[in-house]
Amino acid sequence: MKKATWLAGSMAVLALTACADQNTESETNTGAAASDGNVNQADEENSEANNEAGEEETVSEDALEIEFWHAMGGGLGDTLEELVADYNASQDQYVITPEYQGSYEELLTQYRTVGGTETAPGLVQMFEVGTKYMIDSGYITPVQEWIDRENYDISQLEENILTYYMVDDELYSMPFNSSTPVLMYNKDMFEAAGLDPDNPPETFSEIAEAARALTNEDTYGFSMLGHGWFFEQMISTQGVDFVNNDNGRSDLATEATFGGEEGLRVFEWLSDMTEEGTMNYYGRDWDDIRAAFQNEDVAMYMDSSAGITGAIDNAPFEIGASFVPHADEIERNGVIIGGASVWMSDGISEEEQAAAFDFMRWFNEAETQADWHMNTGYFATNPAAYELDRVVEAHEDVPQLTVPITQLQETIPSSATQGALISVFPESREQVVTALEALYQGTSPEDALNQAVEGTNRAIEVSNRAAE
Repeated sequence: MKKATWLAGSMAVLALTACADQNTESETNTGAAASDGNVNQADEENSEANNEAGEEETVSEDALEIEFWHAMGGGLGDTLEELVADYNASQDQYVITPEYQGSYEELLTQYRTVGGTETAPGLVQMFEVGTKYMIDSGYITPVQEWIDRENYDISQLEENILTYYMVDDELYSMPFNSSTPVLMYNKDMFEAAGLDPDNPPETFSEIAEAARALTNEDTYGFSMLGHGWFFEQMISTQGVDFVNNDNGRSDLATEATFGGEEGLRVFEWLSDMTEEGTMNYYGRDWDDIRAAFQNEDVAMYMDSSAGITGAIDNAPFEIGASFVPHADEIERNGVIIGGASVWMSDGISEEEQAAAFDFMRWFNEAETQADWHMNTGYFATNPAAYELDRVVEAHEDVPQLTVPITQLQETIPSSATQGALISVFPESREQVVTALEALYQGTSPEDALNQAVEGTNRAIEVSNRAAE
């Protein structure tokens, strides 16, 4: 077999099964997607077992092998490897070899050490907040080069997913696993509290009012994971950029812009519910907040759209799903896509890039995306997948799956909903979460928000100075 990149051992095709989640995306086997990256030990052991199983497979000696680094463990890792196995079986020219690298943060760290060298993978999955780093790294070939070369029609793909990865009308990577946040709620508790389970709250004040009705000695009304992704969404849905210069898309971002009245509305809303005792904070671990919901310790919480199926499968009660809450003062603008995309490494041969692009093109086919959507809960990058009979039937059985699709497709295109491009996004998210945790401990909304802004500005300044 011809090698496209160095491999630490001989791996090949893995054909398994699955479903589940991205822990914002570092997937756990509980079913969600957003962007954070904590894979538990069971996930790692599962992936190791998958790799061992894969080593027993054989592939054609004439096939060109392309290494594909990814951050999906557990059930999602199984599903990804099944998808790759399907591609490998569909033709005999190329073999895509998936290699699990841990969480998104761990994957980014690993790629930084090998990018631009002979040991770099031909394909790499990267979470959305790594986009700016990947563009600036010099380690990648924009996928637009192959789109133009092959006359590939990207208009068939979901526009509100593509826009995140577009800069100056150029697509840099191919969207892969995409999600948005949703409000999840316990319909049984809504009925018991005298609330309409088919008319969930939409605004900050409506959430606060419902939380009061739902809170009792056993249950909190509302909770939100300690993850900056959710705060970013509640800024974007107010039509406000996270950083200046059109969210870092018209020029290099130099400062945070989320510290105005829009950011304060979010911090005050969370602070008020915390002081009232209608909101409880369960920390930064996706498993903890999901367990609290399943155990009926909390009636409403924010999750990833890719967590819907897992929640429904595991809950002993009926679950509702609704749009991201928005401030009362504004009309909803929509959401920013989360998840990850697949990038093509620079420096590999033209033949290897052709193989990488062939795989990208294949996984965006409607039939492939239908399976991906139903098995994981992620969006179909190709909306034609939603029109296939088996997907229509699945949506009839689980109508909650249509909520994030509608939310995404109703999003108003703008720099706010397109998402920010900053190389220090992971650091900014850490600043936001630290500030929110201070808020929950009694720091005033103004002081906590300023803490997040100042921390983000310091990170941006240091990064920009280093890039000069």
